[in-house]
Amino acid sequence: MEPRPFAERRLVCFPHAGGSPYFFRGWSKALHEFEVRAVCYPGRAERFGEPYATELAPMAQRIAAELLTDDDPRPLALFGHSMGATVAYEVARALEAAGRTVHHLFASGARAPQLHVPDAAAATAWDEAAVVQTLIELGGTDPELLGNRAFVDLVLPYIGADFRMLAGYGRGPAEPLTCPVTALVGTDDPRVTGDQSAAWRETTRGRFALRTLPGGHFYLEQDPPYETVAGTRRGE
Repeated sequence: MEPRPFAERRLVCFPHAGGSPYFFRGWSKALHEFEVRAVCYPGRAERFGEPYATELAPMAQRIAAELLTDDDPRPLALFGHSMGATVAYEVARALEAAGRTVHHLFASGARAPQLHVPDAAAATAWDEAAVVQTLIELGGTDPELLGNRAFVDLVLPYIGADFRMLAGYGRGPAEPLTCPVTALVGTDDPRVTGDQSAAWRETTRGRFALRTLPGGHFYLEQDPPYETVAGTRRGE
């Protein structure tokens, strides 16, 4: 978001399904000790002309491969929201498998990855009506925009592609991470329960914390969890 070579730490942010890096545009100003980066998935923003990703884990592995080319020694944390939490988890797995230390994983508004079961039928069910209905239910998208045909034609193809990709995701057997994990969930999230968020505890041998915050699925639009992110230090 803003080059900050003298920041103590780095934070890479992963947007939700249909999200773009701009979702995290204010984070750099609030998190002074971090150099904040945000992932742009293919098919949107500056990557609008690229084909959509169809499989979550291979996309995460490509992101991890890019991070592995960076020899920056500063501690690296990953923050993912909703689908982005699952992507961030898979990136953390790939980084640790390659011998790179991840200093913290923040999993926001998402079920733990072991709770995902690939569902081919659900993947094909994400037509335009289902996507629009889900966006209304989750919040985070202006309902008036969803009534704008030009807007719908622009964004629904890649939002639907993300939903189908997530529906097809299944983790399978996996070694626990070694990094600390913090799970965050809104008290009124219509899609993620506290228990589903707490199940992130099983993904790591490191420390685990659960933060329940006021709001729905997009609680972080009104009140980003800056204090939670900034309050963690190396190895915590």
